[in-house]
Amino acid sequence: MNIFVANLNYKIRKENLEAIFAEYGEVVSAKIIFDRDTKRSKGYGFVEIADDAQAERAIADLNGAEWEGKVIMVKKSEARPGTETPTPQ
Repeated sequence: MNIFVANLNYKIRKENLEAIFAEYGEVVSAKIIFDRDTKRSKGYGFVEIADDAQAERAIADLNGAEWEGKVIMVKKSEARPGTETPTPQ
């Protein structure tokens, strides 16, 4: 299941996302979105967890949690119609 993670501290990196979500299940992929021009994090990213039940538990546990000084938003993500890119629901 693809998971959208927002309101991330700008210092967070892919490895940080992988580590926190690995506590819930097998992380297939993790990605932080960066601004093309400034190369700075946009403060959100995506995580894919192999097992849907584990992903749902991660969403329930982590949505609204404080992480690195910010309260994060964690939601299920779906691909936009006509694209492969996940978006928050």
